[in-house]
Amino acid sequence: MAQLVTRLDDALMADVDALIAAGVVATRSEAVRAALVDLVDRHRRLEIGRQIADGYRRVPQDDTGWDDEATIEMIAEEPW
Repeated sequence: MAQLVTRLDDALMADVDALIAAGVVATRSEAVRAALVDLVDRHRRLEIGRQIADGYRRVPQDDTGWDDEATIEMIAEEPW
């Protein structure tokens, strides 16, 4: 397992230590790992979202999908 050495300002370190005291994380290392996992996951999700949006811009959806005659009849048959 690789090691990462970094410097934090006193205020951030105090916040991390408060999370440890509150039982949110067990150690400073666990806090850093959790934060990095969240950062990587958030970036990955944003990138996937960007790719999906780009795909819709390249190939827009057909706006006539739900209002065909069969769908309208199916909705009309519902016993609302």
